[in-house]
Amino acid sequence: MKYISTRGGSEELSFLEILLAGLAPDGGLYMPKHYPQISKETLDEWRSLSYADLAFEVLRLFSDDIPLDDLKAITQKTYTAQVYCNGREYDDANHITPIHWLGNESGTEIGLLSLSNGPTLAFKDMAMQLLGNLFEYALAKEHRELNILGATSGDTGSAAEYAMRGKKGIRVFMLSPAGKMSQFQCAQMYSLQDPNIFNIAIEGVFDDAQDMVKAVSNDLAFKSTYKIGTVNSINWARVVAQVVYYFAGYLRATKSSDEKVSFCVPSGNFGNVCAGHIARMMGLPIQKLVVATNENDVLDEFFKTGHYRARKSAETFHTSSPSMDISKASNFERFVFDWLDRDGALVKDLFAQVETQGGFDYSAHPAKKRIEQFGFVSGRSTHANRLHTIQQVARVYSIVIDTHTADGVKVAREYLEPKVKMLVLETALPVKFSETIEEALGYLPERPDAFIGIEKLPQRVFNMKPEVAAIKEFIVGHTS
Repeated sequence: MKYISTRGGSEELSFLEILLAGLAPDGGLYMPKHYPQISKETLDEWRSLSYADLAFEVLRLFSDDIPLDDLKAITQKTYTAQVYCNGREYDDANHITPIHWLGNESGTEIGLLSLSNGPTLAFKDMAMQLLGNLFEYALAKEHRELNILGATSGDTGSAAEYAMRGKKGIRVFMLSPAGKMSQFQCAQMYSLQDPNIFNIAIEGVFDDAQDMVKAVSNDLAFKSTYKIGTVNSINWARVVAQVVYYFAGYLRATKSSDEKVSFCVPSGNFGNVCAGHIARMMGLPIQKLVVATNENDVLDEFFKTGHYRARKSAETFHTSSPSMDISKASNFERFVFDWLDRDGALVKDLFAQVETQGGFDYSAHPAKKRIEQFGFVSGRSTHANRLHTIQQVARVYSIVIDTHTADGVKVAREYLEPKVKMLVLETALPVKFSETIEEALGYLPERPDAFIGIEKLPQRVFNMKPEVAAIKEFIVGHTS
């Protein structure tokens, strides 16, 4: 398996060669040269596999430069009941991602694919724990060190830090928007005292932090000298790790590989739903990929109109589903690459327009009609929708969901089809957004014992203006 850039200017590289790289040298994102195809017969053979074994089968298709025994050991080490149970009981903890069925609505079974059972209580753990073990494996083979530079709107940061803390040869520099995350999210990150973890609060919004990460990654000399890597979903390994739970969800939800399933995905940076797109391109029988946005509805606007209009920082709303407060979706470029027949030169021109003109308009272009061929539809949710959905799900199904999952449930209901099961990707435990849960229900959500009183712990965080020179200086000063 070889990888190419979405902008057409990179040589073909192997999985391990791009694992630590982040952006391609031409500023694009790495994509597999082709998608391996999964037959219905293979799907049926995978039905009895544990999550760790399923991850091995999927990942081996994309990482054929890792010896199979080594890859098997990595997936077995990563996906264990000890890592993903959080003290809660499941009928089969090896499933890692159980489905909680809500019930039959409009002739359709709708369920929550539970992805928040990892150490930081959010779906980002599903890929980040694997990424930590892959990084450690690759660095040990090459006797290298790595300085990870990332940006987070809430959950990526804590998932990365918990996966990388104490890892030999790795430092983490994580940028987050000051004052734009929940108290719990801040406490999860900022309370870590590990010497290889550096939390940096940026004045502005997530997109400002993300732009800084991209700017540093595009400085190839600095990137090489200071061994800069990334754990954001621009990292291909993180995206492909997320592909696994689409297969797991489908196999748990169906009895026959002749069935189709739709997935609704709360979306900000497009990495989570991009993994669903990849699974569908591999042949997983996905009927619809439903993109659920909050008030920051850049993606909803595109899928409905064909006009991609990235917002500026001042136009980005701070909402009660803050991990989706993103107005420039990095992984969207991966879908555009496939949508436009993998024309790297065209993709390069379009995303140059995003930087210089704020977007591109394909509303009247013939390619607009091709979007539906990829199964994408979309919808939007607001704070009022969020509160109503949380209240309704708690009242009818006795399940408390977080704010982002509520966005997903709300939008999923707009696209239910008879006899096509709908899985909403649960993104986090509600305790991470207690303030809004209390507003909706009048009481605080359940909190795992390990996180009681986390907000009162001492916090270690550095404050910074959104200046690329400043983050470079910080990295140089804390790299020895």
